[in-house]
Amino acid sequence: MSTVANKDIIRQECFPDGTVIDRWFYENPAPDTAGMGKQYVLTDYIPGDKTGIYTKEIQSLIDYIAAEGGGILVVPRGVFCTGAIFFRQGVNLCIEKGGVLKGSDDVSDYPVCDTRIEGENCKYLSALINADGLDGFTMFGEGTVEGNGEKAWKAFWHRRKWNPQCTNKDEQRPRLVYFSNCRNVTVFGLTLQNSHFWTNHLYRCDFVKYINCRITSPSYPVPAPSADGIDIDVCRDVLIKNCYFEVNDDSVVLKGGKGPYADTLQENGINERVIIEDCECGLCHGCLTCGSESVHNKNIIIRRVKLNNTARFLWLKMRPDTPQNYEYITAEEISGTISENFIDINPWTQFYDLKGRKDIPLSYASDITIKNCKVNCKTYFNVRTAPEQYRLSGFRFESLDITAVNYGSQEDIIENFKAKDVYVKSNSAL
Repeated sequence: MSTVANKDIIRQECFPDGTVIDRWFYENPAPDTAGMGKQYVLTDYIPGDKTGIYTKEIQSLIDYIAAEGGGILVVPRGVFCTGAIFFRQGVNLCIEKGGVLKGSDDVSDYPVCDTRIEGENCKYLSALINADGLDGFTMFGEGTVEGNGEKAWKAFWHRRKWNPQCTNKDEQRPRLVYFSNCRNVTVFGLTLQNSHFWTNHLYRCDFVKYINCRITSPSYPVPAPSADGIDIDVCRDVLIKNCYFEVNDDSVVLKGGKGPYADTLQENGINERVIIEDCECGLCHGCLTCGSESVHNKNIIIRRVKLNNTARFLWLKMRPDTPQNYEYITAEEISGTISENFIDINPWTQFYDLKGRKDIPLSYASDITIKNCKVNCKTYFNVRTAPEQYRLSGFRFESLDITAVNYGSQEDIIENFKAKDVYVKSNSAL
């Protein structure tokens, strides 16, 4: 696109509340290695058989590159196994075509540390790839970050047979990628797959881009439990573009905290200015999900997304034990097939705990716009009112072409609902 066209778009496009979309969202070239410093090829620094677990060697190389003033850790063709590694300021990661950075399937290779998980700051396992407090970090290439999570998946489901209430914290599993307190992060072109647990977790990060990535985990024969694609947790200015998702949970999830007083805790907070565009979702639980640990989401755009048997498109999980505010969300040009619900707004009571609070904190979902969509689904409008728990208002639907087995609820249960050119056709054979 020409520079002139970009300027025109920047002048015209706004977030749902009217805030102008920053130029940063439109500047997405492939990473330029010329400005990243010297390249350090992994095979020059580890033993030649490449059959062991090289956590210490890879971490030593990262530390050495940082001490030398920065550069690029290059993973060449081949499979290289490691436990948790921690990137330093100035060190970037390139995984070349045919290269695989493979996580250990032994949880003891992921140290327990102070971290953030499921809306709480706590001690938990580190991820495979960790970056904290970095300003400027790029992961790129045509290679793969392989979680190698099947052993952990089997252990989780085995434990669930003994204890159906087993939580993710009870059967600890490492995430694939965890960025915390970082700025100016880019993940470009990589395949990120088969995570033990969440695939990508961003906490308190600003200006993060995922471009041209493929993010997957299986739903069979062994389902990968809670293998979300990208969890955005108290972050600002995030772009997810030209990515493919097929995970055994939600594709993009907006988190931010949970608990009856979550909105008062400093470690929790808002996600704002997030754009998801030109992506594709295969089999997954939800395309865009607010919750289940979420306090405040504002100025979210999802557009030009294709769905292929995705269970739900927009899913607002309303926790009765957490004050939530989902506002200024716009979805447009969504197309494809949905196995369950186009819109899903319902109470979410998994591991519900008011922790002694006597009243239910009131939550809100407002200023939700959905337009220019054409989908086939099972249920168009699966929305349940719960005025003692949450209030829904200011929804606007425009130019929707929906084919559904069930209509679901009536939209007038939402206060100040507006519709224009919304067509819902019945198809019992879908």
